[in-house]
Amino acid sequence: MRYLVTGAAGFIGSHLAEALVARGHEVRGIDNFTDYYDPALKEENARGLEIARLDLAEDELDFKGLDGVFHLAGQPGVRSFGDVFPTYLRRNVLASQRVFEAAARDRARVVFASSSSIYGGAERFPTPEGTEPQPLSPYGITKLACEHLAAAYGREFGLDCVVLRYFNAFGPRQRPDMAFTRVVNALASGETFAIFGDGNQSRGWTYVGDIVDATVAAMERGTGTYNVGGALEASLNESIALLEQISGRRLDAVREQAVPGDQPRTSADTTRIRSGLGWAPAVSLEQGLAAQWEWALSKVPLA
Repeated sequence: MRYLVTGAAGFIGSHLAEALVARGHEVRGIDNFTDYYDPALKEENARGLEIARLDLAEDELDFKGLDGVFHLAGQPGVRSFGDVFPTYLRRNVLASQRVFEAAARDRARVVFASSSSIYGGAERFPTPEGTEPQPLSPYGITKLACEHLAAAYGREFGLDCVVLRYFNAFGPRQRPDMAFTRVVNALASGETFAIFGDGNQSRGWTYVGDIVDATVAAMERGTGTYNVGGALEASLNESIALLEQISGRRLDAVREQAVPGDQPRTSADTTRIRSGLGWAPAVSLEQGLAAQWEWALSKVPLA
């Protein structure tokens, strides 16, 4: 099969592209190497992959001859209020609209990476796909807008698109701004780690390898919308304690004000993807954090 991965030099995208190549598929990638994710790390992620440097929001897109497009590129992060909002509109909404239009025109199937952030202030946990979205951040709002765009292109132009709502991905190559990367880097270097809020924010963590498996299954046989989440719910405080145990080190932490738009809890109801695609998470939180710690040691010398 011939596949394209957008965001192929990023955290999940690079793992996905490598997994597809390992399964014998022909894989091309697109990435614009923004400075949000350290370009040097992206260059390292991209080694051995065929990746074109394109801006999805303005460059010409040609999906002819492709069996599928994995659309993972986007501007992440809940710190999306204020002056940065136009970036989220451009890299999420406009870029996705252009991907969907090109895919509909060229008859390429799409798997779109959405986010648990669309649920926002959900009142039910674990949260099923039918829950009314209540995003708390502009990031979540733009991801929800992309879902609506995919549905509109499906109705009006026959776009074949599967939507995946990822829940708190972690593991090796995680973006430098994400919590676990900052924790393991601080543990390795001996630097201070800032905890935003009280640390009791609870998350349904999902190991990146499990996300890749779910994403490939969605392309092969998925329909509609699926939550992709591990049965690994834990608070940031509990996760830090586990990383301290794994590393044999104590974290020097300071408390700072909570970030506006940060969800107090995420937890995925995965009944639909388990029954429909036969997917279930296979990696425990402890196993995944141990892998992320080992990866951090290869990047940050112990202090």
